[in-house]
Amino acid sequence: MTKAYAQPGDAAGTFLGHPKGLFVLFFAEMWERFSYYGMRALLIFYLTKHWLFSDGEAGVIYGAYTALVYITPVLGGYLADRWLGQRKAVLYGAVLLTFGHFMMGFEGDGGQDPASLSIFWLALAFIIVGSGFLKANISVIVGQLYPRTDVRRDGAYTIFYMGINLGAALGSLLCGYLGEVYGWAYGFGAAGFGMLLGLIVFIVFKPLLLGRGEPENPALLTEKKFGLPFEWLLYAIGLVAVVVCWWLVQNQAIVGTLLGGAGLILVAYVIGTAVIKLPAEDRDRIFAAMFLILGSILFWALFEQAGSSLNLFTDRYVDRGGVPASVFQSVNAIYIVLLAPLFAGLWTWLGRKGMEPSTPVKFGLAMLQLGLGFYALKWGAAAVGMENATPVLFIFLIYLFHTTGELCLSPVGLSAMNRLAPAHMASLIMGTWFFASATGNFAAGLIAAATGSEKASGEGAGKALVLDVYGTIGLWAVGFGVLVILVSPLIKKLMHLDTLRDAEDLPGQKELGEPQAAGVHPDLTKG
Repeated sequence: MTKAYAQPGDAAGTFLGHPKGLFVLFFAEMWERFSYYGMRALLIFYLTKHWLFSDGEAGVIYGAYTALVYITPVLGGYLADRWLGQRKAVLYGAVLLTFGHFMMGFEGDGGQDPASLSIFWLALAFIIVGSGFLKANISVIVGQLYPRTDVRRDGAYTIFYMGINLGAALGSLLCGYLGEVYGWAYGFGAAGFGMLLGLIVFIVFKPLLLGRGEPENPALLTEKKFGLPFEWLLYAIGLVAVVVCWWLVQNQAIVGTLLGGAGLILVAYVIGTAVIKLPAEDRDRIFAAMFLILGSILFWALFEQAGSSLNLFTDRYVDRGGVPASVFQSVNAIYIVLLAPLFAGLWTWLGRKGMEPSTPVKFGLAMLQLGLGFYALKWGAAAVGMENATPVLFIFLIYLFHTTGELCLSPVGLSAMNRLAPAHMASLIMGTWFFASATGNFAAGLIAAATGSEKASGEGAGKALVLDVYGTIGLWAVGFGVLVILVSPLIKKLMHLDTLRDAEDLPGQKELGEPQAAGVHPDLTKG
């Protein structure tokens, strides 16, 4: 049965022991992340230096933007699960992203000019919704290339995550340098070309995806609804979402209210579905997934200081040797490119020896390393004195700790979501994972606003304020990491990994000529 599922990938050939489709997704996501992180490296400086927002305002805007980037996968995942299929959703998202990144190249005259700002908000809205259609669904297609019990899954997601960060490193370096040295339009324009390359890769190499991510009912998409093909109406929903996000990104307080209300509804829906509709073991797995999802909120709230308060700290208080501050946004990504193969190999080696830490333990270790990173920067800055520039070594050190923590949580979390969720809830659970990231990113914006230098008089006072905040959140990270490790045996028990197995005789398998149709729910009962 497992052999039947894996056979198409074997027939199409593998590369480095993995289906070739993984590397199609690797390169498509690499260029998408090139564009996103290239723009992200410049965004906090664009807000403070070009649009002349205060540190506090810029931090909240940045947090609202990044939160919306992570909340829209709930919409994109739902539409893909129900009707569109993951591949079409990814393709549509890539088109929206390309529009958005090229629109960012229009910078106007700066300041608070309403007309130019309106175009800027619209560009952000296209990027937000495009990411929503692409992010959750491309991760789901990765999972569909493998049986649920395949030991290569964590390694595959780590390789995929390496592609994300290769693009992030190149984007931060090139777009950051062009934007700060030659002009904002050059940096944002380079990001747009990167996204266009990602779109081309995904279209040209579609056959290597082996039919994964296609709609469950293709005929339904061609039926006329309100005089238009149903597929077009789904795309129209995306455009309506662009308008909504254009308004929301300008009204950041509403984003916080939306996250709170929608989060409660989403969690209640997922748990309610698990309790009412799922067999006992699947229900327990959903509970375990929800624990990991909720725990990730604190991680991202602290980790995502990188693009906002830590970026400004690097610009103002670090001896950079004349290197543009935005370029240092590439450090985290470069570390991941270097370390991801080591972590992928480490998990596989430990797994074969029966010594691999459980997913919850990895989450706890991630939090511990996150806290140590903040303390490393705080101690380093204190050692040279508040009146002196902080040596750049400590920026590399905080990113090193945060990167090793990220590798213990993010790719492992992506794999856990896909493994623990029943197939018909795969994109919804992945969307919920990104929703937690949205909440964490919004909280990150509030934390960044609390470090704003306008709240303290003088450069030394501003530096001290940032480091005091970092000391507090570092302590929270360490404490929570210890707690997660202590409760990890209970969470591991809820995951029921010993009874996970792959489906056979899936509905629609013979009719569609595919090993697994999108959206079907394999039988995961015992025996």
